[in-house]
Amino acid sequence: MRFMVLVKANEDTEAGAMPSEAELTAMGRYNEELVKAGVLLAGEGLHPSSNGVRIAFDGDKRTVIDGPFAETKELLAGFWLLEVGSREEIIEWVKRAPMESGELEIRQVFTEDDFGDAMSPELKEHEAKLRAQVEEQQRGK
Repeated sequence: MRFMVLVKANEDTEAGAMPSEAELTAMGRYNEELVKAGVLLAGEGLHPSSNGVRIAFDGDKRTVIDGPFAETKELLAGFWLLEVGSREEIIEWVKRAPMESGELEIRQVFTEDDFGDAMSPELKEHEAKLRAQVEEQQRGK
C-alpha cells in the first residue's frame, strides 16, 4: 500500500524560513530509517506558496493564479511517499517523524484495482507502458 504523507505549511514555512542544522540532521536520520526499512519512495520539501501558481479550470477557460495563497492551514510544505503493508504501519512510521509542532496528513494512493471496471485492460496496459517509460527516463538522468 502506498501512502502520501503531507506536511502542512505554517507561518514559518510560508515566510521561507529554512530549517536549522539540528532539524535537518533529525530529518536526515528519520529519512535514513525509512530508506533502510525499504519504505521510502520519495520525499521533498516545497517552496512557499509565494513561489507557487494555481491553474483554475472552468470549461475551456484556464486562469493562472499567482501565489502567495491566503489560507496557510490549507497549504503544504512537503511530502513523503511511502510504501508499507498497512494503514497501521504508516501511522506508526508517521508518529516517529521528528516534528515538534504542526500536523502531518496521511492519504492512501489509489491503485488500479480501486477503479474497478472503469480501468479496462487497455487502460491498464497503457498505464503500465507509461510507468515503464517514466522509470526508463529516471534511470537515464
